[in-house]
Amino acid sequence: MDKKQQVSVILERLKKAYAGTPSTALRFTSPFELLVATILSAQTTDVLVNKVTEKLFEKYRTIQDYAATTPEKLAIDVGSVNFYKTKAKNIHTSAKMIIEKFHSAVPKTMAELTSLPGVARKTANIVLSSAFDINDGIAVDTHVKRLSNLLGLTKQGDPVKIEQDLMPVTPRTEWGNISHLLIVHGRKVCPARKPKHDACVLFDICPSRNI
Repeated sequence: MDKKQQVSVILERLKKAYAGTPSTALRFTSPFELLVATILSAQTTDVLVNKVTEKLFEKYRTIQDYAATTPEKLAIDVGSVNFYKTKAKNIHTSAKMIIEKFHSAVPKTMAELTSLPGVARKTANIVLSSAFDINDGIAVDTHVKRLSNLLGLTKQGDPVKIEQDLMPVTPRTEWGNISHLLIVHGRKVCPARKPKHDACVLFDICPSRNI
């Protein structure tokens, strides 16, 4: 089967296997909270991010709260995540930019989101898909990168090039889903070190199964 057919089978099987699983493991109640959580999640586990944001979101309720504090104070609140000083500065600056440029509302376009500090395509795609149900691209994290290579959907290593390979063979309505489902499958069944071949619903169509 060609790649479009393969993606169709992958989506069908993973949707059945992970029915009811939230579209992101990050906890949030507003688009800006998701933006904050996603910025914090770079090279940090979602489990740790959720632990940090549980207290953070109680302390800072609005975008104005983040803008009114200082990067130094914010850094203390997120100090347990990797690169916390840079992330705190990016969150603080993003809050001010959203207030000043976007009338206090998280923007809904790729160009506007990626104009914010610390927001690359992956982060923007997650926010657009999970907060606004907008499919403008495919979020490529480490799991999507690894599994899309294992499944033969790409031979690329660069996330942007992987995204470019996945988008033409995936229906636009499924761009958010394929990222989410590959991430869940990567975490639960196909980790890098010890993949659970016996539990893999994609095993028979995976070109890497004998490697």
